[in-house]
This record gives sequence, structure tokens and C-alpha cells, in this order.
Amino acid sequence: MSSFICRGCKTNPVISTGHTSVGIGASANLEVVDKFCYIDDMLSVDGDADAAVEARIRIGWNKFRQLVPLLTNRDTSLIRRGRLYSNCVRSSMLHGSETWLVRKENEVALQRAEMRMVRC
Repeated sequence: MSSFICRGCKTNPVISTGHTSVGIGASANLEVVDKFCYIDDMLSVDGDADAAVEARIRIGWNKFRQLVPLLTNRDTSLIRRGRLYSNCVRSSMLHGSETWLVRKENEVALQRAEMRMVRC
């Protein structure tokens, strides 16, 4: 099986559970996996949002690091910096969240990451 490297998460998106495979016809086999990265979103076999939340927090931090010079600029008004943060960083962290089965732990992790960014 050839390996596909996801540009968004920069890792191998297929996380194997072993040598189990599912056959489709005589010539094609599919590998059974626990998690799969699809368009910057982590899909997991159990249907919870843990992997997706971790991936979105990582993407939010990357976006925050890109915007640190603008977000920490004292010449820019606080309102403008808040709008920039909300429109760029927060929206990238919450992208696709309407499809997640969010538990309290996931919500706390998102809030904790956001508060750490705001403190910076």
C-alpha cells in the first residue's frame, strides 16, 4: 500500500490497527484503521470527536503562530486584534465542529487552548 502524507496535518493519515484487511473483489483489499485524516479532519472508528478536536486545536495553534506579529502589535486597536483572532484563529479551530459528537472533555480542551492563546 502506498503512503499518502496529508498536507494539513503533515503526518501519515492512516493509523493501522494491525494486518486486518477487508477484501473487495478479487483484486482490491482495504486496510481497516482506527483513525483517518480526511480534508484536515480526523475521523475515528468509535465516532467520538477526540481525534478531531486534537487536530483542530493543533491547526488553531499553527494559525495563531502565523498571526502573532499582528495579534501582539500595540499599534493595532484591541478591537481589530480581537476580530482578527476571532475570524482567523477561532474559526479555524471550530471548522467542521457542527458534525462532532462533543463531550465535556472536548469542550474543556477547546476552551483551555483558546484561553492560552488569549493570554499570549
